[in-house]
Amino acid sequence: MVEKETDNKPLNDYSLDQLFRKARTYNAWEDREVPETLIQALYDLMKFGATSANCSPARVLFLRSNEAKQRLKPHLIEGNSDKTMTAPCVAVIGHDLQFHEHLPRLFPHTDARSWFEGNPTLIAETAFRNGTLQGAYLMMAARALGLDCGPMSGFDQQGVSKEFFEQEPGDVRANFLCSIGYGTSENLFDRSPRFGFDEVCKTL
Repeated sequence: MVEKETDNKPLNDYSLDQLFRKARTYNAWEDREVPETLIQALYDLMKFGATSANCSPARVLFLRSNEAKQRLKPHLIEGNSDKTMTAPCVAVIGHDLQFHEHLPRLFPHTDARSWFEGNPTLIAETAFRNGTLQGAYLMMAARALGLDCGPMSGFDQQGVSKEFFEQEPGDVRANFLCSIGYGTSENLFDRSPRFGFDEVCKTL
């Protein structure tokens, strides 16, 4: 039996506001760099989020240079172009369909790789589900470090996969994009409504 390393305590209201209640999807950004050290710190938080069998299929490219963002631009829908090009950093979040090849290292307790071999449907479902989950962890890690996020779809998924992941190891497919930086109130919509608990939840 593994003992807990810490006793969990509720976060204070300031932290909950930063992570959830006052966090927004930003469309405009301060002209302020996101340094490489902060991006690495973001990943070092993100990587601890749970995935099934610790499969960790997410693969992330952080586009910081203008050259890299210009490669992305032709694959964006028009409404996403300007806000993406002006972001200090854009994360391209993908998932590796060869994630199971790493399971002997990541989940050594059993032969988890054999669960997936010869089952492309299970591979695709597991990679997409857990890669998306890790993308959400990325956003929460960014907010925890004082950064703002602008997650988006609205791009040519196949085009981005080919442009950015074709030369990378594995068989990686782009999932969604997330601009990262320090957001401003410019072009910030009023917060949209959310469902109440009783509308979408039930305790059984």
